[in-house]
Amino acid sequence: MMKLLKSTWPTAACMAAISSLALASERPPNVIFFLTDDLGYADVSCYGAKRVKTPHIDRLASEGVKFTDFHTAASICSPSRAAFLTGAYPQRSGLYMGINPIRKAHWFLGLNPDEITIAEQFKTKGYSTTLIGKWHLGTQPEFHMQNQGFDSSYGMHGNAGHLKTFFDGKDVLYKETPLDRMTELYTERAIKFVKEQGDKPFFIYFAHNYPHIPFRAGKKFRGTSKDGKRGDVIQEMDWGIGELMKALEETGVADDTIVIFSSDNGPNRTRHAAPYRGTKYVSFEGGHRVPFIVHWPAKIKAGRVIDTPVNAMDLFPTLSEAMGATLPGDRVYDGVSLLPLLDGEELSREKDEPFYYYNNENLQAVRVGDWKMHLPRNEAQLPHWNMRSEFKNLHHPVLYNLSADPSERNDVAQENPEVVEMILAVAKEARAELGEYLQRGSGQRATGSVIPFAPVLGNEKDWDQFVDESMNAKITEERLKRQPDQSMWVMPKKENKK
Repeated sequence: MMKLLKSTWPTAACMAAISSLALASERPPNVIFFLTDDLGYADVSCYGAKRVKTPHIDRLASEGVKFTDFHTAASICSPSRAAFLTGAYPQRSGLYMGINPIRKAHWFLGLNPDEITIAEQFKTKGYSTTLIGKWHLGTQPEFHMQNQGFDSSYGMHGNAGHLKTFFDGKDVLYKETPLDRMTELYTERAIKFVKEQGDKPFFIYFAHNYPHIPFRAGKKFRGTSKDGKRGDVIQEMDWGIGELMKALEETGVADDTIVIFSSDNGPNRTRHAAPYRGTKYVSFEGGHRVPFIVHWPAKIKAGRVIDTPVNAMDLFPTLSEAMGATLPGDRVYDGVSLLPLLDGEELSREKDEPFYYYNNENLQAVRVGDWKMHLPRNEAQLPHWNMRSEFKNLHHPVLYNLSADPSERNDVAQENPEVVEMILAVAKEARAELGEYLQRGSGQRATGSVIPFAPVLGNEKDWDQFVDESMNAKITEERLKRQPDQSMWVMPKKENKK
């Protein structure tokens, strides 16, 4: 039977057979991971965008490798970012919910400090590390990014619509972020960081807030695209990438700097995810399949397009191998290194190894090879952001063949009963290890929480079921100590669209 879930990383002895891309050198490569927010598969020119122009991102693809079958681990911000940084499904690393400082069930949660991030891996090899942009993995001091391997940070702790404060490290730089200067500020800081490093290898996690709402382009970019304000901010982001690439060239490190470009999840509108169905929040391909580009002039052949399925959990082992670091042996990883693939070889992952489309606690779909099956579910299992799903109450499995039907329109479950049974068995094993709605899995690690007596719930709608009046009072008391400004507890009004 196929291998369902990853085991712990191989021992140091097994690492002797690493790809030629990771052969030891005097100086390990610099790394810039540029992660956009709510950018869809069809939002950049080289992936089919017609209303925006992204020449600098396109250049990364033409000089590097473009992946056509890359999947994020979640269709919403926080869990997706947790997977990129830890190399594990969000359900495994404990941060599977979309945390928000205004939610009574989530304000005290974050990425567990016991999790080892890719930034902490870089620190073991003497890298300078920085986060520029959006964290969104916990707002309490215990979850600060500088406690998770980043030497410095510059940006926001969450979405600009929920938390308006802009920080330089732990100091407030702006009480209200100047949205029209965000890309400019981020770009300037990234360039400054690059120029300060000298001969020391560096890692930049450049987690841009855009094109997540609210957004506002700088004056020079307003009205420059054919896709409204959203297109304008994408074109400004592209400009910023171009400026950063210039800085790499000017400092002489461009050839041996790995630049990776991607998105945390799909877009708000289906047309930005074309040709795929769905948006962020859902388990159709449009919520998970996003651009993924790797640029490394010194090591990889330019202009390649790779159709092999890869995913967010592959980032951690890939960068670990590139820097010459072995993975910790005390935990399970759900990805594999992509360096062999970039070197023209095969991945160590079996072609039929399943990929799991979780949405919060709910396992909603499983892909095995070209087969993707949406699993039965009911409304109680869905997180609030998924309540508009076309499959709110799904009473029977729905099966698609992604090779013949990438837009997931033709249900072929009745014609393929053996595939349905096989994937149902795979899903059963996955739930036992990674959990399901209100069901802990054997392989789930603890969620970070600053209130040990409070329940950890993916769905806030379940709060009253598990928290009585006495516990509510204790949690509120603790919240008042940590957040005396109660204005943070109120969801900001949506901006008036004109």
